[in-house]
Amino acid sequence: MPLFLSATSCLPLVFFTIILLSVQVPPLLSSSNEHYLGCSKQFHCGKIKNVSYPFWGGDRPEYCGQPGLKLTCLEDEETEITIMSVSYKVIEININLQAFTVARIDYLQSLCPRTLLNTTLNFNLLSYAWNLENITLYYHCPLISNISSGFPSLFNCSTSNGTDMVNYYVIASVLGNLSTEVKDGLRSCDSHVIVPAFYTAVETIKRNPTPDTLVLPLGNGFGLKWDANIASKCEDCNDSGGRCGYNNSLNQFTCYCPNHTDASTCLLSGSSAGTSLKIKLIIGFTVVGATVMVVCLMVFALRLKKGSLSSGMLKNLQRNKRKNSERIEAFIMRYGSDLAPKRYSYSDIKKITKSFKDKLGEGGFGSVYKGKLPGGRLVAVKVLSESREDGEEFINEVASISRTSHVNIVTFLGFCYESSIRALLYEFMPNGSLDKYIYHHRSPDKSCILTRKTMFEIAVGVARGLEYLHRGCNTRILHLDIKPHNILLDENFVPKISDFGLAKLCERKGSILSSITARGTIGYIAPELFCRNFGGVSYKSDVYSYGMMVLEMVGAKENIHVGGSLTSEMNFPSWIYEHLEQEAFNLEGITVEDEEITRKMIIASLWCIQTNPSDRPSMTKVLEMLQGNLQSLAIPPRPFLFSPQRSPPNSLSAISFFASSITMNIE
Repeated sequence: MPLFLSATSCLPLVFFTIILLSVQVPPLLSSSNEHYLGCSKQFHCGKIKNVSYPFWGGDRPEYCGQPGLKLTCLEDEETEITIMSVSYKVIEININLQAFTVARIDYLQSLCPRTLLNTTLNFNLLSYAWNLENITLYYHCPLISNISSGFPSLFNCSTSNGTDMVNYYVIASVLGNLSTEVKDGLRSCDSHVIVPAFYTAVETIKRNPTPDTLVLPLGNGFGLKWDANIASKCEDCNDSGGRCGYNNSLNQFTCYCPNHTDASTCLLSGSSAGTSLKIKLIIGFTVVGATVMVVCLMVFALRLKKGSLSSGMLKNLQRNKRKNSERIEAFIMRYGSDLAPKRYSYSDIKKITKSFKDKLGEGGFGSVYKGKLPGGRLVAVKVLSESREDGEEFINEVASISRTSHVNIVTFLGFCYESSIRALLYEFMPNGSLDKYIYHHRSPDKSCILTRKTMFEIAVGVARGLEYLHRGCNTRILHLDIKPHNILLDENFVPKISDFGLAKLCERKGSILSSITARGTIGYIAPELFCRNFGGVSYKSDVYSYGMMVLEMVGAKENIHVGGSLTSEMNFPSWIYEHLEQEAFNLEGITVEDEEITRKMIIASLWCIQTNPSDRPSMTKVLEMLQGNLQSLAIPPRPFLFSPQRSPPNSLSAISFFASSITMNIE
């Protein structure tokens, strides 16, 4: 008998195994299960089609969905859902992406519902999409004077006796800018209602805050998503041939199989002895069949060539790429569907950039090209590197930058995600990035030299942009890569923060990121990103990077390069402290005003680079320091991180490591 079976001799065994399996499988499948059949049906109503778990309603019995997610089909073929006593019109449901869009029915026709109810969720089941901004409507308020920003915006509601009430609405991102008088007036209102809306829709009412412009964001609704754990359980159940449902008596997920019910999947043994026996028989025959197949595969494996292995690897890569594409498509849907920034095709990008003719720059992220939109507007097109298969930078960039609207944040105009190309479109910045103006000692181009006053205004502008990211947005945004290369300058040298590829969103204002890998650029990274013994990663990490950047802007780095006084015992910030205490900066030949703003920039920066994050000021405080009186500023203590010679002997090596890790490159 030969050592291995031939491919031909394998075939009879395979067919024999299949016949045995076919004899045993039908009795198992023939047993009906009422719940299985009931949950095999889908919900259909008008434009809402093919809806299954976690929803129920219509032809789908209650045991087929989660409590609180009942869908009702109205006479006009509109779908309605009631969540925590509030009724919503269902605009879209995507089962695959585990997301749906709803709009409050009581605000579709009027800003004056009969009953005032806040928007609330069962957070064990649902959560808000994170591209939202809250709109707060205040009712029965005192008349507020001195409204200068357009917010709060006035709207009227008639009472039962025919008199008009004074009512206002405010969007979350402007609340912090309101005067104390206005805030006190809003607190005096009888009641208020909070309604979420897609962030991009809310942006449309900032320019013209009136009752009419409020119709768009309220009518377009907002996004919700259900718990990922629920989706994962249902996926496992479906993959095993079951139908997802819910056991109300046990308050838990249930998988309805063709002939039994299980708490997870149909692959586990059922409750009856007969069912258990049949499943064991199937498993037994499956093992026999698998053994035969393995023997056959061994025969073919001996004849495989290297090309076959490469082909298999290619298929895996293609599968991973497809999953990544699906993940990004899911993100785009969750972002807000048609309310997202404009999506361009690859052919559009080629036309805009004239086939990538004019390259503006290149980095680890990819390349940037100059382009022109059909309307004539100049744009910068950032094409991400194909090596970034996880799509993380693309998602971070779109999720962060599309939420912003500030004079010191670069304007995001759209994106492209098609086949192998991922591109981001921004406003074109004619003066390039800040780094070429900081390192002007390397260039003979005199046009790259900016006045101290201009540098000061740039520092103030960047601080305002960071303050907006940390406080002005509905969701706090951590940039985590503040450096001169990521500060762009328009035709008037107004700074714009760009490149949000490493950014992180914090749902709560006081959030500290508990798990995050070291990210950023050496020389600007806060010490807590290297070692958590220094504290948690938070918005104070951006404050540190800002401080290091401004120290470069004042020219200290160039002075240290020329002076050659850096030793192995000191680094750049330490050199700054020594000269600040001795008043030994080279400030001769400049005006009193320039000297004052330079010293303010230095002192504010030294506060920003404190080792302990809690010792660093907020960007609001930094702005106060830059725009305040020089005499009121105290020189901060020298961070121990930058003074290894003063540290205890047993901690010298560790501190030296971190000091060397974040010392600036002065070559």
